[in-house]
Amino acid sequence: MSLDEEFVAALRQNPAQADLNAQDRVMVDFVIRLTKQPSSLIEDDVKALRAVGFGDQAILQITMIASWFNYVNRVADALGLGKASEQFNKE
Repeated sequence: MSLDEEFVAALRQNPAQADLNAQDRVMVDFVIRLTKQPSSLIEDDVKALRAVGFGDQAILQITMIASWFNYVNRVADALGLGKASEQFNKE
């Protein structure tokens, strides 16, 4: 979480180019793969998280939080809720 709007915009636009420390970089890369290609994750991805200092509890939390947001976004997309809120905001 950040209040730095430029940083947030850079992260949204191209996460690979965002100015992140090593730990955040590995976490973001893991979450992107979990989101876009979940079946491609392998043991080495978890080892990479451990190598930058994440323990088992943190890895579980990273995975569960990202997965929960993915789930909620997919449900909202399937039900057209994003489109409904866009319409509501236009009015």
